[in-house]
Amino acid sequence: MSKSSLALDALPPEVSLALQTLGEHCALARLRRKESQRQWASRLGVSVPTLIRLEKGDPTVSMGVYATALWLIGLSAGLAELADPAKDLRALESDVRQASRLRARRTRASRATPPPTPNAEDDQ
Repeated sequence: MSKSSLALDALPPEVSLALQTLGEHCALARLRRKESQRQWASRLGVSVPTLIRLEKGDPTVSMGVYATALWLIGLSAGLAELADPAKDLRALESDVRQASRLRARRTRASRATPPPTPNAEDDQ
């Protein structure tokens, strides 16, 4: 029986579809390697019913189990890159907007400040 939570109830359709696709890909990888569900479940350290849920893309299966399945098929290296800050376009755009606002404020402030007047004693 699946766990229920607010996060799971609000799961975006795109995320649900991505998990289903990931599960299908893991199942296909297992089949291509000619391994049974029992063998893979044992290698993953989970029960066969948990493996079946993973292969269906169940969001209640832990991230660690999905990550280990990716490791079994040699694709775990890409996990760390999924949330790479350099690929986070929204945050990058926000950083650029913030830097632009800061630059505009500094420009306005420098225009509002009169240039320093030369000191008569410095001329001598």
